[in-house]
Amino acid sequence: MTSTTNTVPAPDVWLPIPADGIEGLPEGLNYRFWDGGQDYPADPAHCAFYVVPYMKGPEVAVRPLAGMSSVQVVQTLSAGIDHVEPGLGLLPAGVRLCNAKGVHEASTAELTLALILASLRGFPGFVHGQDKEEWRSGFYPALADKSVLIVGYGSIGSAIEDRLAPFECARVARVARSARTTARGPVHTLDDLPTLLPRADIVILSTPLNPSTQGLVDADFLAAMPDGALLVNVARGGVVDTKSLLSELESGRLLAALDVTDPEPLPSGHPLWHAPNVLITPHVGGSTSAFLPRAKRLLSGQLSRFAAGEPVHNVVRTIG
Repeated sequence: MTSTTNTVPAPDVWLPIPADGIEGLPEGLNYRFWDGGQDYPADPAHCAFYVVPYMKGPEVAVRPLAGMSSVQVVQTLSAGIDHVEPGLGLLPAGVRLCNAKGVHEASTAELTLALILASLRGFPGFVHGQDKEEWRSGFYPALADKSVLIVGYGSIGSAIEDRLAPFECARVARVARSARTTARGPVHTLDDLPTLLPRADIVILSTPLNPSTQGLVDADFLAAMPDGALLVNVARGGVVDTKSLLSELESGRLLAALDVTDPEPLPSGHPLWHAPNVLITPHVGGSTSAFLPRAKRLLSGQLSRFAAGEPVHNVVRTIG
């Protein structure tokens, strides 16, 4: 898939997926495979389109940026961009940073519903009971008739509401950076949280991590949630103040289901592992069989637009 002209070498594209496994990639680009290994596949100065290795952390994501003097597009395969933000100051002006909108909505929304249902219906206790050969029957809370608050109503938040629709929830409220109206109802701003939280049986976090959401879920936020409410975090660990959450869990007042934590990975011996009323999954919201086909379609489309000189999609920031 390498093409050159007589005078101008083809632009380099760094991919964390082998190019021969992606259908529909355009000709006229020089595809290099790099998934975060120690050795680069070529000189970073020749890279025009950099696809960040998936789930390899900020150190890997940022490492080649200082040398990418010719890069025009930095494409993540995640919905969030916080892992590349530390290196954005190293990039030339005009570089477009794109996220992976359209890749993770289905998987993350699925996990969100799984976490809610498992937590409410007591699945962790059933698993422990199975290990001990104990029959733990009883009545458990249902998702039906619950009031749900989604904090972070972008494409993932919307996908979560799509999947909540059949469950007969009493109410779904939505919060995002800016107020707007959707077909399902109004979207509130973060300023409205003090009035929305006391009415929420389930609070779902699906917001990006940025200065306005870092530590958003602090002691005051949690105190505003009603007794017995469930906090579900499929956003980023840094959105929640872990110490404040631990205090609420250990008191028995709140429940939590967490796909992300702060710190992450959660180290051995951390008190969150054994806190009561918490279900933890190891940041697997997007890590399913649905990821690769959607990621490949995204890259094929983005690179086709790039090769044709058309605007790329999902631009969340332009450097400079």
